[in-house]
Amino acid sequence: MTFYIEYSVPTEGQEGAEIPVSDQESGYTVPLTETDAPVVRVNQLPARSSVTGADLDGAKTAAELVLSHSKAKEAKLFEDEEGRLESGSGKLTSVFNEGEGWTDV
Repeated sequence: MTFYIEYSVPTEGQEGAEIPVSDQESGYTVPLTETDAPVVRVNQLPARSSVTGADLDGAKTAAELVLSHSKAKEAKLFEDEEGRLESGSGKLTSVFNEGEGWTDV
């Protein structure tokens, strides 16, 4: 089975992170050193990572390891046989909240 975890990582500092945008290519971000383009400020950055597990319990354990190395407080676990990277792809199986653990949906 293929599992993905989605979570948001808070950015450092009060002003958040600056991400330069490209008007020519929608959805494309430009490295800071290559442009003076307008920027978008964000307070958290989304992440979607694959986690390896033979079953749902194994995927939850692997996801907790990923979360333990981030500042994320909550996450969603998806089962996605097609291995897509788009946010929300696949079947939502469980939701994680720090202090509460996993809730199956």
